[in-house]
Amino acid sequence: MRVVTWNLWWRFGPWADRRKAILAVLRELEPDVVGLQEVWAVDGGENLAEWLARDLGLHWDWSPSPAPERWQRRIGDDTVGVGTAVLSRWPVVERAVLRLPAPAELDDGRLASYARLGAPGHRIPFFTVHLTSGGGPANAVRREQAAALAEFVTAHRHGTAHPPVVTGDFNARPEAPEVRLLRAQGLRDAWEHAAPGAPSGTWDTANPYVAHADGEPSVRIDYVHVGPPGPGGLGRVLAVRRAGAGPVDGVWPSDHAAVVADLADDGTAHAPASGGPGTPGW
Repeated sequence: MRVVTWNLWWRFGPWADRRKAILAVLRELEPDVVGLQEVWAVDGGENLAEWLARDLGLHWDWSPSPAPERWQRRIGDDTVGVGTAVLSRWPVVERAVLRLPAPAELDDGRLASYARLGAPGHRIPFFTVHLTSGGGPANAVRREQAAALAEFVTAHRHGTAHPPVVTGDFNARPEAPEVRLLRAQGLRDAWEHAAPGAPSGTWDTANPYVAHADGEPSVRIDYVHVGPPGPGGLGRVLAVRRAGAGPVDGVWPSDHAAVVADLADDGTAHAPASGGPGTPGW
């Protein structure tokens, strides 16, 4: 099973050209399930998740932010919503949404979304999240949000042999407390199975949309986390890498690179031919 997580940079920059580049990357990846953050939808009009899903032949589930006003002021358009979305090869048979806690001065309606996917054999508890960005007070907010996310996952992970899959933009480095909190809950960072030396920065200063981050190093802030494997190694990580980390026909798809993880869906432990090198799963 191929899992992708990707922050799509909402409606910023050359969004009309960028969405074509996003679609081209996803077409090439042929994912089974995708967790998306900063997805736009126009009131009474087009929804980016629906547009992508239609072309890719996937089911889709959209969770709009209940407080998009701060986003809308940045582009001067109050008709465009923002939220998280799930694209899936299998139908969504159960869903829930968690509004992440934040003080009023930092609250821009960020969410965690849960979708139980009706895959053959074992239903998959899949989550995607977008934590608050920034430093200073936002650090404490992210820790509180990560704790709320962990409880949300615990509430919805049961009743299936497939481990939970938790994706998203954490806006935090791998060593940050909010990321370590998930590991303490038994969720493992799939990047441990990347090829040695593989580029890891999903917030990459080589990206022109990130060029304003003067002097800051590239860093990984986007994650696929997976619970302990089920029977026969079900859900174990086979390989992981970045995608969308360069221009497509001259256009960079987003200010983030995607993370792609291949998971065992039949109890086997061989890396898929298209998935790149991997290390033994857990």
